[in-house]
Amino acid sequence: MADPNEPIHVTTEEARAGATPHMTRYILPISLVLVIVIFAVIVFR
Repeated sequence: MADPNEPIHVTTEEARAGATPHMTRYILPISLVLVIVIFAVIVFR
């Protein structure tokens, strides 16, 4: 039986149970720019 006080070591992929495609670095700035453009169109209409 495993020692309950011993830490469990897993890789990042095992802990997340999947891949990380890093899409947030593209989606966040694009959505931010879109929101600013939409607000500018509404305000300066």
